[in-house]
Amino acid sequence: MAQPIASIAYLFPGQGSQSVGMGRALVEQHRVAAETFAEADAILGFSLSELCFGGPAETLTETTNAQPAILTASVAAWRSLSAARSDLPALTGLAGHSLGEYSALVAAGALDFADAVRLTRTRGELMARAGAAHPGAMAAILKLDDAIVSALCAQAEAETGDVAQVANYNAPGQVVVSGGTAGVNAVMELVKQAGGRPRLLAVSIAAHSPLMASAAEEFARHVDATPFRAPLAPVVGNLSACPLETPEEIRAELVGQLTGSVQWTGSIYKLQELGAQRYVEVGPGDVLTGLVKRILTEPAVANVRNPEDIVALA
Repeated sequence: MAQPIASIAYLFPGQGSQSVGMGRALVEQHRVAAETFAEADAILGFSLSELCFGGPAETLTETTNAQPAILTASVAAWRSLSAARSDLPALTGLAGHSLGEYSALVAAGALDFADAVRLTRTRGELMARAGAAHPGAMAAILKLDDAIVSALCAQAEAETGDVAQVANYNAPGQVVVSGGTAGVNAVMELVKQAGGRPRLLAVSIAAHSPLMASAAEEFARHVDATPFRAPLAPVVGNLSACPLETPEEIRAELVGQLTGSVQWTGSIYKLQELGAQRYVEVGPGDVLTGLVKRILTEPAVANVRNPEDIVALA
């Protein structure tokens, strides 16, 4: 058995981390993981587990499926880790990137898993509907300071009259912009002129932008009807990069998240301030540990997505 671990912050991935086969090995070796997937299947009324384990990838990637799928795979990994490793210390803090915030809230005892499955399915449906009504674009921007990219978004909006804003402050020199097609294209041209490197993302939904306002308005009713509790450990929110302490703060966060910017860089700094010495990404993919390496100097990071990761965590 690995040695006890000090001062862990747990991170939970967002949309884009899905892959066919995720969670299957955990289900084969950990009963609690199998129970987690079975619970999600029953709530949704179809076999999400079969979609996660066998695809097809195009169906799994659809936002209405990807959101509850990533949540379920992440919570299955979290529950398996918690059940198998009694030597783990008390949580220093948790954070989830966009959709991942639902997994973090479940892990912190602030949200029931069943309610999280329902909310993420609804969130995906409403985002897809808003994207169809108001198509947009997103682009990754590299090699420019955050303030410069934010200023270029404002310039692009003024020049085009279209929406453009920073959606994700992922790491120093790595942000994502979101908005209308004309607005994002204008930002990309301005970025090139400023010496940055833009890359258009393969999406048609302008997440974390005002184009999601219709989704946020309807989603608020679902969030308001969902019971929340105060987290048992600090959950650092995307919008403020500060811990969410009350059900009211959580509700405001989950609704505001749809149109607001993800302050991921600030969230990692806040976890460091809270005392985190190791950052463990729980769930599919390894995007977040990669971002932590860009944010902090020589951080200790690990991933937990398969049974062997649980044993190896040290």
